[in-house]
Amino acid sequence: MHRVNSTLPRRAAIFAALFLFSHLAVVLGGIAPLRAEMRKDSLKLITASGEHTFTVEVTETAEQKARGLMFRRSLADDAGMLFPYTPPQEATMWMRNTYISLDMVFISQDGIVHRIEAGTEPFSEAVIASNGNVAAVLELKAGVAAKVQLKPGDKVVHRLFR
Repeated sequence: MHRVNSTLPRRAAIFAALFLFSHLAVVLGGIAPLRAEMRKDSLKLITASGEHTFTVEVTETAEQKARGLMFRRSLADDAGMLFPYTPPQEATMWMRNTYISLDMVFISQDGIVHRIEAGTEPFSEAVIASNGNVAAVLELKAGVAAKVQLKPGDKVVHRLFR
């Protein structure tokens, strides 16, 4: 009597199922792909309440801009993410796959705050527009803009702005 080894087809089927599941989960956004390390930089907001220093991650690639703060579960009060645009342009953002509420600060080429969208709604796919050409968008934890009394017309100091 000849015995057939049935473990090989079973192992192949299990491997194929695991591969398909993991690929499908990444495609559908169920598992966050690995994040490339972003450059960190210092940025200051000058408001009526004084100077406020933040450590920001600077997006430098299209992939980093597209991912932004998606899948993050927290953000420190003195941290943020900066999205530069060259040349200045109408910028649009959304909150897809973003767990934390944010303040979005739209900044003109001269470093002046153009507009603030405070307390964005997590997971919303509603488009948040700059309503004019901007050189960058700064994302902060929701409530931080109000805490430092940031308003349109205030100054952002960073090497991106002239």
